Amino acid sequence: MDDQFDLTRWREAIVPIDAEARTAALARQEQLTKPSGALGRLEEVSVWLSGVTGQCPPPPIRQPTLAIFAGDHGVARTAGTSAYPPEVTAQMVANFATGGAAATVLARSLGVRVRIVDVSVDIDWAASDLPVPADVTAHRIRRGSGSIDREDAMTREESIAALELGARVADELIDEGADLLIAGDMGIGNTTPAAALVGLLADVEPGRVVGRGTGIDDITWMRKTAAVRDAMRRGRPVKGDPVGLLATSAGPDLAATTGFLLQAAARRTPVLLDGVISCACALVAHRVAFRASQWWCASHRSTEPAASAALARLGLEPLLDLQMRLGEGSGALLALPLVSAAGDLLREMATFDSAGVTDRGSSEDPPA
Repeated sequence: MDDQFDLTRWREAIVPIDAEARTAALARQEQLTKPSGALGRLEEVSVWLSGVTGQCPPPPIRQPTLAIFAGDHGVARTAGTSAYPPEVTAQMVANFATGGAAATVLARSLGVRVRIVDVSVDIDWAASDLPVPADVTAHRIRRGSGSIDREDAMTREESIAALELGARVADELIDEGADLLIAGDMGIGNTTPAAALVGLLADVEPGRVVGRGTGIDDITWMRKTAAVRDAMRRGRPVKGDPVGLLATSAGPDLAATTGFLLQAAARRTPVLLDGVISCACALVAHRVAFRASQWWCASHRSTEPAASAALARLGLEPLLDLQMRLGEGSGALLALPLVSAAGDLLREMATFDSAGVTDRGSSEDPPA
């Protein structure tokens, strides 16, 4: 398998969002029955929706879909970087499958379809009594990943296979009718490789990208920072090689998320980024094809410092700040109604002409 061919495919397929539709949306916003700029960020989102759909006003979002990529990380077991044991990953995958997790509750409330993908969960499902359907576990790349502070997360071949898996999931969901995608995650220890990726690609020192993850104490935070430092040192020689960087410093689940983001952009399908995991993967995807970021909207500001560093490097401003750090796609799900509302407002609000409003106000002071 030729990884250079794969990367070239994405670089050539990902194009800028529609400039004419964006221009038309900006002009329409000035015609709606409101003061210019009065809807704030919602106006920006409506312009983005017009650009990614190529239509002004944009059509309604009819089939938003969440893909949750799950995987375990060796660094959680060997370096003790999480407040929870690695076994929780498989248990949470089962919780997603039965609809009891925060993300699945939100998805159900919002009418969002959910696809769960075991990319690298470290469990023998056949020997487990956890209620996980076969379609969740059918595409696993490997069980767990290497401890990135001392060894590669996976082989280069596995990195490519994971990228292709994520791209395949995006294709399947889009072919089934998804018109907006959300990248979710599940994996004990996954904020450690995310921090390492962001530290490397955003040029931030380890202590400034390591957060509290699952709620770790000070001693665990110091262990985690040391692990991120060592992972960044190991990843620095392959910083310019996205496939190699994912193999060295990430894990199959993060590589699959990266492929998912790239393929969504290649298929001209918008994505709501969630927390630190999808933001870190977005940085890697941006290295592959810089136009891809035009197809993404940042949903919320995670309390994980690496998330803010990644968004700053990508030039994306999140819609919400709810002090969340759960992951799973939960923050993006909460932002989805705002994104839908932005499109609805641009599409359905009356213009000054259609409403018969003749006085549009003035930026000048009224006469004395």
